[in-house]
Amino acid sequence: MLAHLLPLQFVVPFILLLDFTASVMMGHQAKQHVNWKEIRPLLPFSLIGIGLGVALLINLPKEPLLTGLGVFVMVFGVRNLLNLHSDKPASQWWAIPAGLSGGTVGALFGTGGPPFIIYLSHRLRDKVELRATFSGLFLIDGGVRLITFLITGLLLQPGLLLAYIGALPIMVLGLKIGHKVHLGLTNAQMLKLIGALLLVSGASLLWKAWA
Repeated sequence: MLAHLLPLQFVVPFILLLDFTASVMMGHQAKQHVNWKEIRPLLPFSLIGIGLGVALLINLPKEPLLTGLGVFVMVFGVRNLLNLHSDKPASQWWAIPAGLSGGTVGALFGTGGPPFIIYLSHRLRDKVELRATFSGLFLIDGGVRLITFLITGLLLQPGLLLAYIGALPIMVLGLKIGHKVHLGLTNAQMLKLIGALLLVSGASLLWKAWA
């Protein structure tokens, strides 16, 4: 939504700063639940994707990629909502496309979460473990992107630090609300909520591409 009001080159590092801060806060609280075995196969491909995404951030025609990602994410959102996926965990080979797409799209648009959460939600069934593992993954993935954005100058834009400081209280409030909702959900309800969020994310990507 911010990309409709501000340049994408400003929005991506701004959201990355907020997401990384949220991951630090959540990771500290739930570090004992992080499943590092699920994170390891994602990391090398995510790093490749980050390098590709940063290189293309300025020049890539964004509409086709956003459209493809939006449709892909919405399909998996519908599968979660209708419980069409198998109870059998997804193959670990799916870490390759999930890592590449998550890293690339995260660096390009700040929306790398959907490919990662699609993969992890098909590997992990416990909602606490899923949330903690996603936060742990983003802590590493986001940290690499922060370093890359700093080197390329994207984190040194005028007004970025002020916008980040101003948004922090809103982010903290969102984390508190989300934590309370999370505690009241069963694992099945959590998967349906993820499906709904994926649908909204996919629709937002399509809107961003063609509005």
